[in-house]
Amino acid sequence: MNLESTKCPCCGRNEMDQVFIKKLMMAEKPCPFHFVVNSGFRCEKHNATLPGSSPTSSHLKGLAVDIAVANSWERLHVIHALLQGAFERIGIGKDFVHVDDDMAKPKPVMWLY
Repeated sequence: MNLESTKCPCCGRNEMDQVFIKKLMMAEKPCPFHFVVNSGFRCEKHNATLPGSSPTSSHLKGLAVDIAVANSWERLHVIHALLQGAFERIGIGKDFVHVDDDMAKPKPVMWLY
């Protein structure tokens, strides 16, 4: 996993929770490919520019990433690795898988975008 991609593209800040990152790196190990993070930490300004983003997004706390997937095979492997890694909040999109570890939100849950 490239941690450089967890920075906010707007301001360059990277306030990812290090416990979350370590858990994510452990979950990545059994996956047959490296996770490609296309969205990590977001500042409030950047988050507000994204269609459909929530003002309570876990990305604002550094507790969420979106992992790029190119096809159903990759999607399956990412979800399987995240479940094995004890993640309990997973959102499934066409070309990404969202995962967060926000204790302030309900779990276990899985949703579609």
